[in-house]
Amino acid sequence: MRSGHLNRFDNFHMKQSREKWKNDTESVLPPCDRVVERNRAITSRYASFYLRNQRLFKWAGMAAFASNQVGVALAFLEIMQTPGRILSGERKENKGGLFEGIGDIFGNGLRMVIGLPLAALDLAARNLLLDDLEKIRAGNNNIYDDIAWAHAAYIGGGLAEIEANITENEKEFLLDGFRLIDEGASLLKNGGDSVRAAALVRKGNIKLLRHEQINTLQPVFDAISPQGRIVVSFGSEMNFGEGAPPGASQRASFADHFGYVETLTGQRSVIRPDDRWRWIEDCVLPAWNAVDESFHSWKGVASRFNAMEAGETNLLQEAARFAATLSFLE
Repeated sequence: MRSGHLNRFDNFHMKQSREKWKNDTESVLPPCDRVVERNRAITSRYASFYLRNQRLFKWAGMAAFASNQVGVALAFLEIMQTPGRILSGERKENKGGLFEGIGDIFGNGLRMVIGLPLAALDLAARNLLLDDLEKIRAGNNNIYDDIAWAHAAYIGGGLAEIEANITENEKEFLLDGFRLIDEGASLLKNGGDSVRAAALVRKGNIKLLRHEQINTLQPVFDAISPQGRIVVSFGSEMNFGEGAPPGASQRASFADHFGYVETLTGQRSVIRPDDRWRWIEDCVLPAWNAVDESFHSWKGVASRFNAMEAGETNLLQEAARFAATLSFLE
């Protein structure tokens, strides 16, 4: 696990173009058609940013958990795309696939847990859900493409590297966010007010979150079908697992927060920016802050991040739970 203050002039402070920074962050990922493996690599990359400097890269830490949750939906997408093979317990041979190496016994278990919800979907509903899940996959890729490069640029060349490569629509949240983070980092480096520094860093990271939610994610959500909006709302949660310290909430669920009836009837929807941001402020951020603030005092936090960085996952079990959501909606 890495620690210590970030060297803003890492890599000899060499100026690079935005395209080069994006190519650098893209080069560590599998191709887009290796869906589950690519998601796992994105999660790993976010976790590595956070572990590199936990004091500064708060958004990356939270993004690792969010990307891991998206991986649950993508695992379910793979199940739906190959239901015959999966439910019969056959092996899927493509490298990096979720079900590579699954045996007959586990296949039988999946048939019991997932088979009925899948069978309940007619062809039209199945295709609609597949299309919506493809949009979620694209959104996961878009967020990484929009924000990961800036983390790499900050590590490699400091704030000036971001300022030299920013676009107009990124100034309000992405650039301002890194300026606040950099101001906090300077205070920490120079022995200034640590409380103020921490507040600046956290405020800056929330700006990055606003950029993600408004500029990157909202267009993806707007394109999701009415039926898919309910499924996505029920599937929206942050599961911190053993990363949550004793006494803190392990998960932040949209449906739990607003109520199952309200979510099922569409009175509350994660697609709506106001509903989603209220859930984030009331539920997600407090739970995440408890995890982040216990990084040095609760071993479960570092353990969880190390597991995500290493690509360890329990997507099969989580995908089965996601499938059970469909039977509830039926």
